[in-house]
Amino acid sequence: MTHPPKSSAAPPSAGPAGSAGVPAVPAQPGPPVTVAAPVPPARRTAFVEGAERVRAAATTEPGRLRIIGAVLALVVVAFGAVTAWQAGARSAAADDVLHRSQPLSSGAADIYRSLADANTAASSGFLAGGQENASSRDRYEKDIRTAASGLVTAAANADPGSASEATIARLNRLLPEYKGLIERARTYNRQGYPVGGAYLRYANEKMQKEMLPAAETLYTTENRRLDADYGHARPYPWAAIALGLLALAALGWAQHRMYRRTNRVLNHGLVAASAATALVLLWLAVGHAIARSGLDGSYDQGIRSLNVLHDARIASLKARGNENLSLVARGAETITVDGKPYDAYYYDFDKDMAVLGKGLSEAADLADDQGGTAPVEAAQGNMAVWKQRHASARTEDENGNYQQALDKVIGAKGATGECFDSVDRNLARAIDHEQGEFRQSATDGRNAMTGLPVGAAVLAVLGAAGAVAGIGRRLSEYR
Repeated sequence: MTHPPKSSAAPPSAGPAGSAGVPAVPAQPGPPVTVAAPVPPARRTAFVEGAERVRAAATTEPGRLRIIGAVLALVVVAFGAVTAWQAGARSAAADDVLHRSQPLSSGAADIYRSLADANTAASSGFLAGGQENASSRDRYEKDIRTAASGLVTAAANADPGSASEATIARLNRLLPEYKGLIERARTYNRQGYPVGGAYLRYANEKMQKEMLPAAETLYTTENRRLDADYGHARPYPWAAIALGLLALAALGWAQHRMYRRTNRVLNHGLVAASAATALVLLWLAVGHAIARSGLDGSYDQGIRSLNVLHDARIASLKARGNENLSLVARGAETITVDGKPYDAYYYDFDKDMAVLGKGLSEAADLADDQGGTAPVEAAQGNMAVWKQRHASARTEDENGNYQQALDKVIGAKGATGECFDSVDRNLARAIDHEQGEFRQSATDGRNAMTGLPVGAAVLAVLGAAGAVAGIGRRLSEYR
């Protein structure tokens, strides 16, 4: 029997599919392979893209020229806009000084003067006895009408809810109350009742302690408004001046840069822009200097003198009222100063005359021409005579000679009333003169700014157009 040979060789490996041998083990599926998605580029903002475009454009000469042209136009237009704004604001403030705040301040002073003069006229009429003269009565009525009209004007120009409005309302309430007291005093005086003097003193107290302080408050408020308008009109327009110098410097640099690259001395567009800018800057500087000088003159030669003269006139009115009331009261009102008794009205008279003398001295120092000096000097002479005549009348009154004292105060000739009327008349002349001085100087100051806001805006637009045209002319050479 035949057997196959024994061998230690391994059996044949599996061959290809379909061949004899051990079958192949199929491949097992592995884990899936993940492919990373491409990362999109970060989004850029419009500002970044714009900056890159500008940066790219700036690398070429045409791009740099466009940037220079845009900057020049912007600076020139900004200069014109700021000039128009600041010049317009100062011109409006100067116009307010001339046509609003100063007339209102003067009107408030007239209210104060009219009230004080009405009080003086009422006391003068009372001293005349039961049949007061027509002149004192007419003067009283005219003063009351003037004060009422002034209050109407002040109310029309007061800001709603302001302190001035409250003061005007208070004066409008007190005025008829005062008139009622005066009419009662007259009625009792005509009938020969001494109580008429009490009503007159009560009316004077209402005037001195309530009405005149309120009128003084209104006057002070209007003066503050006037000072504020001066403060807005006088400052230099530094922002506009600085922008103008910057615009001129930028235009000069652009022309120098163009000359270095082209050897052309002048660029017509840039020269026109520089001329327009220089003209606006010169107009602004000269115009504001003239306006400031005019406004300073109107304040120094007008407002300061007017304030002093108004105060002096009011002091003379109060002195005259106290002089009259000293005879009405006949020693019924006294005051103790440093342990010594004085007649209250004589004591106030002396204080008012001291204020009057000081005011006239200041007004004489402030007056800058004969038209202002002459009436003040005349008022000083009248005041000196007044004081002499008053001393004589006071001596008669203190000696018990009432009728002689009365004749020296309200008599037809040689009385203190003549001196008071002369002082008041000369002060009125001085006030009219200083009012004219103020009006002329303030008008000159305001007119110096006329047309500057509109002119600056127009010239700035023309200057910007010239700058753009000049740069455009250079750009055309690259096309």
